[in-house]
Amino acid sequence: MIKLAPSALAVDFTKLGEEIKSADNSGADWHHLDIMDGHFVPNISFGPALVKTIDKISDLYLDVHLMLSNPEKYFEDFKNAGADAITFHIEVHPDPRKHLQTIKNLGIHAGISLNPDAKAEQVIPYLEYCDLVLVMSVFPGFGGQSFIGSSLETIAQCRKYIDEHNLHCLISVDGGVSGENAQKIVNAGADVLVMGSAYYKSNEREKLVESVHSLKRNS
Repeated sequence: MIKLAPSALAVDFTKLGEEIKSADNSGADWHHLDIMDGHFVPNISFGPALVKTIDKISDLYLDVHLMLSNPEKYFEDFKNAGADAITFHIEVHPDPRKHLQTIKNLGIHAGISLNPDAKAEQVIPYLEYCDLVLVMSVFPGFGGQSFIGSSLETIAQCRKYIDEHNLHCLISVDGGVSGENAQKIVNAGADVLVMGSAYYKSNEREKLVESVHSLKRNS
């Protein structure tokens, strides 16, 4: 089943508890939490304290995406805050094996992410060490951007390698994902769809989740 992960970056923070509970009650699978440092990406979001707050509110899987210049400094902090998975960028650590193992040693899932201008070849050699690869389909930093179509090829190349080598690595896609383009993203090979504005601005969140869960990959 294709998973839907609402991105907390798009919540109405004046109603954080209500928004997180709404996602839980709609049948969403994960919460996607974008951590930005204002250096690796041109924006600042939130830190372990807010992740810990969400962990207290929700029983869902917490997927923490570190858009940080030195992500390894914070692995333990986010694990202690309640992260179930931590991803960091291949652009920061071109050989991520050591850091992936560090995360796994904390007892949680580990993944790498790549920006739209990166090549699948940069992450493919390391997919065997990953529980998750996060393909960014916008340049990270701000919500509400349009999906970059060239990301479909990156997804497809990762999918092909994972299937050919029988790896247990999920493909997550984040950036401009919506109900309108969800099928083609799944067809390219995605397992998890991260939705920010498309989810939290929807008045029919439960129907959106149901539609994602019903998607099948067409070859």
